Amino acid sequence: MCYPAREFRVGQRDVYLGQIADCPFYIGAAQFDYWAHTQLLIDVVPGRGSGFSAEAPRGVRFLTRSRVFSDAECDELARVGPPHRGPLTDA
Repeated sequence: MCYPAREFRVGQRDVYLGQIADCPFYIGAAQFDYWAHTQLLIDVVPGRGSGFSAEAPRGVRFLTRSRVFSDAECDELARVGPPHRGPLTDA
């Protein structure tokens, strides 16, 4: 789901994955645990989005593609440590 800025309360366990179009992108803790071995690629494509997600009135939807990290990528992720959890201080 895509929410307008500050309309979704980020929980302390939510995992910050990065930025999409200058907007913070989070995944729930349980989902992160399930997908931690996987690179997620988020695309915007033509189509009908979810009824109350911010992209729905624009005639587009989000599409998530994925691939399993290689052993070398898993090693690098382990080296850099876990991602940030909880709200960003400047968001």
